[in-house]
Amino acid sequence: MDLRYLDSMSCHNQKVNSVSNPIMEPLRPGDLISDPAGGNSSSKAKPTLLPGHAHSSVPAELDPPQVCSVASLNSERNGGSGNCDAPTGKFLLGDHEVFQQIGAQLKLLPMNDQIRELQTIIRDKTASRGDFMFSADRLIRLVVEEGLNQLPYKECMVTTPTGYKYEGVKFEKGNCGVSIMRSGEAMEQGLRDCCRSIRIGKILIQSDEETQRAKVYYAKFPPDIYRRKVLLMYPILSTGNTVIEAVKVLIEHGVQPSVIILLSLFSTPHGAKSIIQEFPEITILTTEVHPVAPTHFGQKYFGTD
Repeated sequence: MDLRYLDSMSCHNQKVNSVSNPIMEPLRPGDLISDPAGGNSSSKAKPTLLPGHAHSSVPAELDPPQVCSVASLNSERNGGSGNCDAPTGKFLLGDHEVFQQIGAQLKLLPMNDQIRELQTIIRDKTASRGDFMFSADRLIRLVVEEGLNQLPYKECMVTTPTGYKYEGVKFEKGNCGVSIMRSGEAMEQGLRDCCRSIRIGKILIQSDEETQRAKVYYAKFPPDIYRRKVLLMYPILSTGNTVIEAVKVLIEHGVQPSVIILLSLFSTPHGAKSIIQEFPEITILTTEVHPVAPTHFGQKYFGTD
């Protein structure tokens, strides 16, 4: 099985580790995931290359004993100076079924040096708040732009100033945003910069002090949200519990999971897996899947760290 991307997305691919070594690099767009049990796949897994974009060198075929699936997650060693949130060495992937169960619902932005630098600054504990916010806003904008690319368009024709008839496309009506307070509010401006008149709802979810379970304290949506496609905004997916509760609230208001697109900056494998297991039809769009998420994001962005 492979994690498939949008046709507009490119990805980088690298060779997988030997099956005798279950230790893997941090997962990012383009990685190949080895079978920790030395699985015997009946067919050879092949990387999915997307048209219209440059790709790194990829082996045409992989022997069945070496790989059981091709996940569109790029792997690069986070070899920083110790200021980044991510470990610099290798880590144990653990439950390999994470990527077997996520499937095509998980979509990642194509990795490049620009995105990598933004991720590094956000994770760097020595970064100033100004640099942090600037980098976060840029990364948010990239995620929002790709999220909008998931929404339906329809063909239209316009007349240019020279009188030429041009066949183009435009958004179909019926979209809205929903931010999960508080960190999700950091993504609202990026959405408004792209869609000036879009309606944005809010959900406040906090962990109960006694049970540590996510609890909904506030929810306010457009009255016709059940007829809209929803861009759900939450920058950090750690356990996935907060998002799961938010989606349950949206379902109570008549929204189907199939029309929800979750916009996130960083996700852990466990967080993405938990959400997809609970709602298999939801779409998750993020820039990175890594076992350590920058959970300080909300506090540093709003200056309460």
